[in-house]
Amino acid sequence: MSTSPTRKELSHARIVDVAAKAIRRAGYRGVGVADIMKEAGLTHGGFYAHFDSRDALVVEAMTRAGEENIASLTEVIERRLAKGGTRFQALVETYLHEAHMTRTEDGCVIAALSSEMTRQEDVVLEEARRRVEKMVALVHSALPAGADESEAEVVTATMVGALQLARTLGGKAGSALLAQTRHALIDRHPLATRP
Repeated sequence: MSTSPTRKELSHARIVDVAAKAIRRAGYRGVGVADIMKEAGLTHGGFYAHFDSRDALVVEAMTRAGEENIASLTEVIERRLAKGGTRFQALVETYLHEAHMTRTEDGCVIAALSSEMTRQEDVVLEEARRRVEKMVALVHSALPAGADESEAEVVTATMVGALQLARTLGGKAGSALLAQTRHALIDRHPLATRP
């Protein structure tokens, strides 16, 4: 028997949703409790009815953002596969698409936060590592049968790093870097046809 979410559950979900967008848009410092609560339409004082600490919110926001990233990538990959090509090609072309340079608010949480991860508390760093592991697993699933996890780690690092650098360069230079990286990765794995 399904029950409707409570008002508190809806508020909690709204806070996490706002924080997930903020963390990708502005990094860890972008998750200020007062600003998040205000954007969620709630009072600052109600924060501790939902979370034990700011770090607890950050962990949930990273989890939500990461799950959204994987779901979005998977959905676009499946649509691209219906038009032909390989799973790996679809993954690389989707992740390293030009729109991902400027679409930070709903883009990859790993690319948005990697440079800040090591300065976070252990609980936050542990979630960051889980996000990386999930991304590596997605990449591994797109590589040819028999490819090892170390290859998936290299491809993931290449894609995330290329996206970060492209965002830094911006414009034509950033677009060119993404295109060069797409071609290099796809050329490296032309037989990545695992279903």
